[in-house]
Amino acid sequence: MNKFKNYYANVKAELLKVIFPIKEQIRSAYLSVFIVVTVITLFLALIDGIMSLSLSSIIN
Repeated sequence: MNKFKNYYANVKAELLKVIFPIKEQIRSAYLSVFIVVTVITLFLALIDGIMSLSLSSIIN
């Protein structure tokens, strides 16, 4: 039982050290991820379109 109390006290002490993000930080991180994913998606769509057109011109 003493081990459990010690473990619980350690967990509580570690949770007090955690810094949770504020609303603005979450919003900023979300916006950054959304922009990066959108740019990468557009880039890959462009590459896919170019490769598709080049392959179809080679085949025909």
